[in-house]
Amino acid sequence: MDAGLQLLDRQVVDSTGISLGKIDDLLFTDGDDQGPPVLAAVLIGQQAFAARLGGRPGRWWTGMAERLSGRRGPIEIPLAAIDDIGTVVRLASPAQAFPSLTAPERWLRHRLVSRLPGGMRESD
Repeated sequence: MDAGLQLLDRQVVDSTGISLGKIDDLLFTDGDDQGPPVLAAVLIGQQAFAARLGGRPGRWWTGMAERLSGRRGPIEIPLAAIDDIGTVVRLASPAQAFPSLTAPERWLRHRLVSRLPGGMRESD
């Protein structure tokens, strides 16, 4: 499976169907016995997106995201927490099981994303 093509920019929803964002990056670990890298987690959040931007815009975006969220680094969702990969990536647990979803992200989800047409539904 080409993880980049299959997972990047897919919508992530919790077990109740609430949108948590899109997959912005992937985290790999070293494979056993010099094998290929193994996908360990998907990364969501502004810091993961900033890493994909790179350069000066990426550093600026990272700085802003860190100041707004009060934490460093993206939100890591382990592969074991994923229930299904289809048109959306469905997690096995509700959003409350992921404490790394910070207050600014929750605020954005409820104040902005929820007001967009289809913003709180999973993709068709």
